[in-house]
Amino acid sequence: MARIVVIGAGLGAMAAAARLAVAGHRVTVYERGATYGGAVGRFERDGFAFDTGPGLLHLPAVYRDLFVKTGKESLEECVTLTQVDPASRHVFADGTRVDLPNASRAGTVAALDAALGAGAGERWGDFLVRAREAWDRTRRPLLEEPQPADPAPLAREPYPALKAGLLRRPTTTLAQIGARELREPRLAALLDAYAWSYGFDPATAPASAAVLPYMEQTFGSWYVAGGLRALADAVYERCRKRRVEFVFEAPVEEVLEKDGRAAGVGLAGGETVEADHVVSGAPVPVLYSDQVIGWERQDDWPRHQEIGTSRVTVCLALRGPREATAVHRTVVHAAGERPTVTVLRPDDPAVRPDADHESVTVTATVATSAGGDGESFADRMVAAAGQAVPGLRERLLWRHVRTPEDVRRDTGSAEVPGPALAGARGLLLPAANRSPLPGLWFAGGWSHPGGGLAHAGMSGALVAGLIVEGDGFRGSQ
Repeated sequence: MARIVVIGAGLGAMAAAARLAVAGHRVTVYERGATYGGAVGRFERDGFAFDTGPGLLHLPAVYRDLFVKTGKESLEECVTLTQVDPASRHVFADGTRVDLPNASRAGTVAALDAALGAGAGERWGDFLVRAREAWDRTRRPLLEEPQPADPAPLAREPYPALKAGLLRRPTTTLAQIGARELREPRLAALLDAYAWSYGFDPATAPASAAVLPYMEQTFGSWYVAGGLRALADAVYERCRKRRVEFVFEAPVEEVLEKDGRAAGVGLAGGETVEADHVVSGAPVPVLYSDQVIGWERQDDWPRHQEIGTSRVTVCLALRGPREATAVHRTVVHAAGERPTVTVLRPDDPAVRPDADHESVTVTATVATSAGGDGESFADRMVAAAGQAVPGLRERLLWRHVRTPEDVRRDTGSAEVPGPALAGARGLLLPAANRSPLPGLWFAGGWSHPGGGLAHAGMSGALVAGLIVEGDGFRGSQ
């Protein structure tokens, strides 16, 4: 039985902790804040409740596997999962609206043809066929296996782009796919919105980002009753049942090293804790910039993903009931000074005071370095959300705005990491789970296979596998 210290109580770190405890190890989690969940937070006021991180779950099989492997109760016995249908409503800049069904390619093709004109759905369907090829080429090395020691093959672009023009110029970005292959401004805007929702600028995101809409439209979108915070609650309780110990408000200030490997941690206040392995769920660049790990020169840091984006979230408390025609998720595309926003309107009694009120969450992707007046930007977000919520301004009781600085306070970094993407010369690959210091492991959104709830859960599974099985571990089969 090994002594294992886990830094941080995010979803990826807790997923690793539960699996390691089941394997017979003694696991203690040290969390700098007062609660667990990391980015999967919750804001409550006056009977209204809002998710302050992700609002929907994709690839729920990741957490089904976690619960199967760590106890008798299945995921569905611990939380209530519901497929969101339609998966999303899109409101384009010209006012065109289209509802896309959940996990139905034929339904999506038909909906796009009806809303955007004959042929639009076929072009989107053909694009998804090419996106599936990129998915098939990268699924195992990017999601299911430890990152290879030499990630160079993953730096190559896997998307089989259509050749364009006499000179057959290569297609290298997602925006180029929209312009050259979809050839319809609203279809291109639809594709762009998937990139923005994961924090990627479509003008610079590699063509391999085509796997993002493929993943959502193939495997579907799910809502957890009570909000995504209920999933964090369930994972925390699973850890507790496996006798994982949690110590809150206990910042880790140093990873201790002995004989060339991690040997424990130093806590604020001077206490030291010995360990055979240290698993860190903290943002990888913060570990090094704050000298929690003793590389003084930035050139010595391990590679990690940098996309430079964060999120602004506006929580809206509304009077009046949710109308019968409302949908769970609406993407309102940018128009003029209004940004692209995602509007979440869960039909869930657990997140509102009563049937005569509604909780609405509006999010937008912004540059991490964005300054200016957060309230002014929130005004534009609310104006955009009015395209999705009839009579929003008249119904508004109050709003609560969360900026990148709030993200930094909750997670340690203002940047929100995205999922690993192939191509782009390897710049969008996160840090490997195995750190340069033996005995120190990285789990969570800042490590392979990257950000997002499903990816963080996969990261925890990979770290646990590497510790338990050693160098022979090759990932899920």
